[in-house]
Amino acid sequence: MSYETALARATKELRRAYTQLQAELHAYPTPISGCDAQFNHLLAARQRITGAMAQLEASVFVPTPRTPMPASGVESR
Repeated sequence: MSYETALARATKELRRAYTQLQAELHAYPTPISGCDAQFNHLLAARQRITGAMAQLEASVFVPTPRTPMPASGVESR
C-alpha cells in the first residue's frame, strides 16, 4: 500500500469515526452538565478525532541546511 493510499484510508476512517461519534452524541440523553462521565468521555473522544484529522491535514516543516526556519523561505540555486 502506498503512503497516499494509507493516508486517504486513515482520513476516511477518522471521518467515519467522527460521524458515528456525532450520531452517538446527538442521541445521548441530556446529561447533567459536567457530571456525566460517559458523555464527557464521548466529548474527549471527539476532540481526539478532530485533533488527529487536523494533524493529518497539517503541513509539516522539516528544517534543512538551506531552510533552517519556516520563515527562511526557499533558497534556489
